[in-house]
Amino acid sequence: MKKDSKVLFLDRDGVINVDVGYIWRPEDFIFQEGVFVACRRAIDLGYRLVIITNQAGIGRGIFSEDDFQKLTYWMCKQFSQKGIEITEVFHAPTHPQEGIGVYKRESIDRKPGPGMIIKAQKSLGINLAESAMVGDRESDIEAAISAGVGKKLLIDSSNKNLHTQADITVSSLVEAVDWLEKYE
Repeated sequence: MKKDSKVLFLDRDGVINVDVGYIWRPEDFIFQEGVFVACRRAIDLGYRLVIITNQAGIGRGIFSEDDFQKLTYWMCKQFSQKGIEITEVFHAPTHPQEGIGVYKRESIDRKPGPGMIIKAQKSLGINLAESAMVGDRESDIEAAISAGVGKKLLIDSSNKNLHTQADITVSSLVEAVDWLEKYE
């Protein structure tokens, strides 16, 4: 891997796929419109793609780590078949209140904590200041700020997050990549 390269960090549910609740089966996974084109364009801009996703469904016992890994493999294969490489997927399975057993705990990995971003930076040699985060919740933006990610974009087509700390609010990943392209 190229040292000190930039990454486009992507939340999963609500950014890559339609967020319909706890998703763990391919048949329930609906890709957002334009996601493949947007990701290919981001790669053309020099970004590697890294997914960082809270997965409290594991912690709550709704689905297993194995279920998550199978869905992740399937999702990455869909990207790969379109010539798009997902560099890595990081997930945080814990939930401090609703988790069961070992999953009921605070974790720096769970957004708004920056743990997944920091793990990615250490593992992949990422230049965080040159990188960007696209999320659909303020916790995604807070994680990016805490980790020192340079550009923070919030997907919010309803304009419900009027007080966001993001650099810009956009309606989709396609619009996020349009914005990134303007500032390259």
